Amino acid sequence: MRKSAKKNIIYSILLLLVVFMVYLYRQNKETVASPVSDNPKMVFSGQTMGTTYRVVYLDPGGRNLKKDIDSILVNFNQALSTYISDSELSRLNKYDSLVYESMYFYPVLKASKEVFTATGGAFDPTIGPLVNAWGFGPGGPALQDSLGVKQLMERVGFEKISFDDKEVKKSTTDVYLDFSAIAKGYGVDVIAEFLKDKGIVNYLVEIGGELKGNGVNDKGELWKVGVSHPDEEGLANEIYSIVALENKGLATSGNYRNFYIKDSVKYSHTISPFTGYPVVHRLLSATVVADDCITADAYATAFMVLGMDRAKEIQQSVEGLEIFLIFNDDQGQMQSYVSDGLAPFLTSVSAEEPK
Repeated sequence: MRKSAKKNIIYSILLLLVVFMVYLYRQNKETVASPVSDNPKMVFSGQTMGTTYRVVYLDPGGRNLKKDIDSILVNFNQALSTYISDSELSRLNKYDSLVYESMYFYPVLKASKEVFTATGGAFDPTIGPLVNAWGFGPGGPALQDSLGVKQLMERVGFEKISFDDKEVKKSTTDVYLDFSAIAKGYGVDVIAEFLKDKGIVNYLVEIGGELKGNGVNDKGELWKVGVSHPDEEGLANEIYSIVALENKGLATSGNYRNFYIKDSVKYSHTISPFTGYPVVHRLLSATVVADDCITADAYATAFMVLGMDRAKEIQQSVEGLEIFLIFNDDQGQMQSYVSDGLAPFLTSVSAEEPK
């Protein structure tokens, strides 16, 4: 009996050891499989550029960088906002030259010129006087007659701007610059670069719908963002498609959010630098994916000016540019087009929800 009891005790101890070792193995396996065990997810949002921003990132140190980002955005607006009377841009618009005070002015001019050239002038920051005249600037809605448009068109043309890395000059004082069609995308890149400098590699930055996604989310997957349904009749808050961002910037331009109706006529915020009038065509929204968001933002605006056919042509000629276009066909039915390079990263909303 004593020998039998000793054997039972030994067997029990061995069984407990085996169970404990299995438990430790499983715990260790689960810990290794977890993609965010050492990367707390940080999320915060705020106000900037007349809209909202949202930043999500994974940081082992759990650092809250909101104050730093708010400070950067204040300085950014002080450089490039037309709504701040003493900003660098506002001062340039009052005079004929400006020696840069901030780090933000030269890069936005350089990017603007590149896209202006590539699109044959469809993207043009000197369109500001017409944007304001049609009611999409600080002053509010104001219809224009053909004579007024013709006079304002004499002030439009990026070729009236010359610049280097120190200063910018205008050919005449009445040339007016407005970077609203590129500023949000540029701001996204500025915040993304700040996070990168802080050693953060997994992040999603969004300002007013323009985004930059890098690395992966807390599930170890690519960041996924929604493209809105281009309909001003109540569907614009619904998601039309989802894009997975693999270290890319994304921007969408459309006429379904920023418009007004006067005497039963709809006036969109996209003003053509070629005619001086709000654009009217079948293209409802243009989503552009590029290596940085400033590029995506500028091309998205240009494509809304040019329309679908020219957007396809330019996309195929510019390396690293991908597009997703939503348009009405000849029968008025909503259709979409996606470039080959973006197709593997695009899914319908029926398949999954945006992250």
